Amino acid sequence: MTIFGVPREVRDLEMRVGLTPAGVLALVESGHTVYTQRDAGIGAGFRDEDYRQAGAQIVYTADEVYGRARVVAKIARPTAEEHHLFGRDQVICSFLHLQVASPDLLQALEAVRITAVAYEMIEEADGRRPVLLPASEVAGRMAPLIAGQLLRSDQAFPDQHGLGILLSGLPGVPPAVVAIIGSGVLGTNATRAFVGLGAEVTVLDRNARALQRLDEHFNGRVTTMFASEFNLKRAVHFADVLIGAVHVSGSRAPVLVSREMVRQMRSGAVIIDFSIDEGGCVETSRPTTLRDPTFVADGVIHYCVPNMTAAFARTTSYAITNAALPYLLAIGQHGLPEASQYEPALAPGINLYQGKLAHRGVAAAIGREVV
Repeated sequence: MTIFGVPREVRDLEMRVGLTPAGVLALVESGHTVYTQRDAGIGAGFRDEDYRQAGAQIVYTADEVYGRARVVAKIARPTAEEHHLFGRDQVICSFLHLQVASPDLLQALEAVRITAVAYEMIEEADGRRPVLLPASEVAGRMAPLIAGQLLRSDQAFPDQHGLGILLSGLPGVPPAVVAIIGSGVLGTNATRAFVGLGAEVTVLDRNARALQRLDEHFNGRVTTMFASEFNLKRAVHFADVLIGAVHVSGSRAPVLVSREMVRQMRSGAVIIDFSIDEGGCVETSRPTTLRDPTFVADGVIHYCVPNMTAAFARTTSYAITNAALPYLLAIGQHGLPEASQYEPALAPGINLYQGKLAHRGVAAAIGREVV
């Protein structure tokens, strides 16, 4: 059987946890051992006692977790302060986004022959990404909460205030205009949330079938547009809120909104770039944090937090554990790469195998070759 480790996340305000107590219980009942770092789940509302009752063994430091575990279950991409903790020939499962990560992470993974499984790239035969899906659902449903806050008149930014627009509008007063680029899981959930609040929503995508499904689902209440440069310029220009929800598995997000387009938006308009964890789809975007989530560029308020779902850590931790658990159980039972025979969706998620690049898309994105 396999030894799993759940370290406490170290990024600022990263309160999600790699496994919930329920996930630990499922692994323990399958005969595996789980070491959980003290207070690993405290930010998501899980006490050490909850983990003990689920069968986990609590250890005091990250060194002990990494030192004992064969498989490490995380949420966030490891930081530089964690690199020295990696164990030789260890398996690390996490949201990695290696195509936009600092090169020192890849070097650290290669140095000790890490097998790295990127949750965001686990993919079913039909293109569905089961572990990314719940994170995208949470993010999409957060969109109007964030946008509504940033649009408030009393929100003061450097040389800028919110537009003072209520998303829903009122009788005789038009609602906010929202443009969403991307009609995948995140974009669809954001669309549903904004439409539910009464906003005027336009969705842009280059997949005509996806736009047709949206039109049918929302019964014509959403405007759909093909994401040509002409249409993007038009939609961005009139948007009070612009949502970037572009995802290309294994590649950097394409920059679809230029700085010139941003300059055509009204001062005080809002951009929420959910693609920022893969580089961002807006030229003016740059990563921010939950502690300091916004900045103003060309008069437009930008919100670009890669781990924004950490703001709802308990819900997100439950959702990700539920989705990742079948793959963790397969890894625990069979090891890698044999587990991918039982769970074929695992194969696209293996970015490195024993320290060697194993994903052609990631390799191409960073200018390397698969070994």
